[in-house]
Amino acid sequence: MRNDIKLLLAEDDRGHYVLTKHCLKKACVENELLWFTDGEKTMNFLFARSKEPAIDHNNLYILLLDIRMPKVDGITILEKIKQDDQLKDIPVIIVTTSNSPANIGKCSRLGCIDYVVKPLGENLIDAIEKASNTFQICPA
Repeated sequence: MRNDIKLLLAEDDRGHYVLTKHCLKKACVENELLWFTDGEKTMNFLFARSKEPAIDHNNLYILLLDIRMPKVDGITILEKIKQDDQLKDIPVIIVTTSNSPANIGKCSRLGCIDYVVKPLGENLIDAIEKASNTFQICPA
């Protein structure tokens, strides 16, 4: 995977965060990983709604998004991202414990690039590779 892509992880469970980091490390994915512990912090970063660090539109991002989070759920975040002209092209991978066909269908219709059900492993790495391939490579 390209090393200029930053990974954003919206995950409220510390154990799942640690497992995600382990999965990435095991696959030799060394990209910067920014962790958000609830939906509100994720939205604040993406929409520059606080004094905390915010998105830099000159960077490339892939969002790994849990559905069940405090304050703002992942589906709402996905809806807001895909409605925003500056954010709609960020690849979003849903990473969740829910294998509900209704959630899978809704997230797909909203524009997520992939839907990965925990536990994580090669399924996450494959989804990240797929997402990273959506970025156009500019000639030098």
